[in-house]
Amino acid sequence: MFVDKVQVSLKAGDGGNGAMSFQHQKFRPLGGPDGGDGGNGGDVVLVASRNENTLAAFRYKKLLKAGHGQPGTQTKRHGKSAAPLKILVPIGTVMVDDSGETIADLTHDGQEVIVARGGKGGFGNAHFTSSTRQAPRIAEKGEKGEEKAVTLELKMIADVGLIGLPNAGKSTLLSIVSHAKPEIADYPFTTLHPNLGVVDLDKKTSLLFADIPGLIAGASQGKGLGDEFLRHVERTSVLIHLIDAYNDDLKKAYQTIIGELAAYKSDLSKRPQIVVLTKIDGLDKKELARKLKILNKLVPKGTPVLAVSSVSSEGVKELLRTSAKVVAKLHKKIAKETKKDELPVISLKVDESEWKVEKRGKTWIVTGKKIEHFAMRTRFEDYHGQQRLRDIMVKMRIIREITHQGAEPGQKIIIGDPKIGELEY
Repeated sequence: MFVDKVQVSLKAGDGGNGAMSFQHQKFRPLGGPDGGDGGNGGDVVLVASRNENTLAAFRYKKLLKAGHGQPGTQTKRHGKSAAPLKILVPIGTVMVDDSGETIADLTHDGQEVIVARGGKGGFGNAHFTSSTRQAPRIAEKGEKGEEKAVTLELKMIADVGLIGLPNAGKSTLLSIVSHAKPEIADYPFTTLHPNLGVVDLDKKTSLLFADIPGLIAGASQGKGLGDEFLRHVERTSVLIHLIDAYNDDLKKAYQTIIGELAAYKSDLSKRPQIVVLTKIDGLDKKELARKLKILNKLVPKGTPVLAVSSVSSEGVKELLRTSAKVVAKLHKKIAKETKKDELPVISLKVDESEWKVEKRGKTWIVTGKKIEHFAMRTRFEDYHGQQRLRDIMVKMRIIREITHQGAEPGQKIIIGDPKIGELEY
């Protein structure tokens, strides 16, 4: 089954906890701290593969979960880090989050993107030894791995997209010029999902054709097969717009498809096109010339208008040559514009040490990336862990600000919003 849109949940692995341990060996009564660090949790990685052509594997597997890091142990042994979870998806897959923001856009074979990062392992107490701290009783928790609810969408990447009303001859043409085997019948909507076919023009040149299922008036609003397939047109370089020569109203047939392309969320009507009159078998030269004249008056200036018969292969070679020229010209233009528009990207570095204190009733809420990071690694049930976090808050001048704002003994200090942990002032 062809599936081109699924919703899944991602869960990167949690980091392993650091160990609290002291050496207990014969003849070494003061062996010192030897707790090892926890291992890192596994990342969730999206990998584009040319061997995948559908998202069907995710129809019933809705949770994609990476492994957790192992905890540290005594004798300074670090926990094992988890391997990344690599998820194979078709080329052209886009991942978006709940807000519609794009997380990953995979456009070529072998491309990898980390879409959820695993948590870092916590430090064991051996990590905190110093000249003034000989026997630290501090060990950190591992960080939580990222969790996300996302949508995977497949947008086929092809050089040429075949579009047109149902039964315009798209599938037949694709079967003639390539080795693709699309379903062909004399009733509407025989193609229920996009088909791909590689067209070899010569030993050096080949084009990837995509047969986009038939569109009707209102498709951009979900009528007929809906606008689900219009997303595949977004990644297509050139559109071959097929129109049945025996259609009673060529103008309406042409304008219907153009209207749906224009009404889509991103205007696709400006995409380079080749307009093709199909099924010309049986038309005399005079009638064929009349119909081509009608189409030439409709299309934008410079748009090629051709006539083909898939059954007899009349005009097919000319169509392929024209397609190759238009695709090559477009690729050359894109490469030139990309090079011209290349500018250095200046990113404004955010100060992660910034924090904010807010009073809510008799409670103090402390937020900030750095302090929340330390809080996530703190064992709040452990006195020594709490004391370490207090020391950090003193150094960052957070306690000073809370005192300045009038905090009283016994009031709660909550780290993070939502809450990560709490201390008593």
